[in-house]
Amino acid sequence: MHRTTDILDIIATRKSAGEPFALATVVRTVAATAAKAGAKAVILPDGTISAGWIGGGCARAAVLKAARDALADGRSRLVCVQPPEALDGRGVKAGDEQAGVRFAKNMCPSQGTMDIFVEPVLPRPQVVICGSSPVAVAVADLAKRTGFAVTVCAPAAEQSAFEEADRRIEGYALPVEDAAERYVVVSTQGRGDEAALLAALAVDVDYVAFVGSRKKAHALTTTLAERGVSAERLGRLKAPAGLDLGAITPDEIAISIVAEIVAVRRRRHSRRAAVA
Repeated sequence: MHRTTDILDIIATRKSAGEPFALATVVRTVAATAAKAGAKAVILPDGTISAGWIGGGCARAAVLKAARDALADGRSRLVCVQPPEALDGRGVKAGDEQAGVRFAKNMCPSQGTMDIFVEPVLPRPQVVICGSSPVAVAVADLAKRTGFAVTVCAPAAEQSAFEEADRRIEGYALPVEDAAERYVVVSTQGRGDEAALLAALAVDVDYVAFVGSRKKAHALTTTLAERGVSAERLGRLKAPAGLDLGAITPDEIAISIVAEIVAVRRRRHSRRAAVA
């Protein structure tokens, strides 16, 4: 069993590495329970407990399920583990949720009650910007202020267009996998359009959009199809990028793009919450 200081070090290490996990914390106990208030556990996306302890089998299954659900939809849960007679007295059964509390049955001899708060710790969602056009620079600035981590992909000579970025990639070689949600905006303004789109469409991301006219986007997608990019991949491309706000200036276009990214992200989270 890890000490509290060890758990905090593990949490800090995983957060700095951008690795998703759920943190389960015992916040209240009544009567005899194996774990006491303040006990913590780090739970990985596959349901394994990486570090810490929150009690035995009495609470484990319910907490692991809550952790998986929290990592899927990004929402915290409060799990209340109670003996059968306590659940009956409340008129609830194991698996029911009321006022944000999920109930679970304690079948252990201790017959105690535990409340466990389960919170997802997820890497910041990323806006990945390919290109260094004025729109790209404006998107980077607005996305950062909206809470996204910003990755800039551009040739070395163009990197200076961006004052700040959480990560910089010279060229357009996006990592194939990333634990964070990724929203890709291609705004190369004629300097590497095809290369940037090939890179963006080759990886699995949550959103990919092209800043340019419909005519230009159509010509590029035709070329990409001839180069072997599948119709399914091309169908993911949003072009022109952004919500239809009638935007004209780079800053206005950036607002429409970041607003669209926020809308896509929140709709996805709502669907996950409905399924969970």
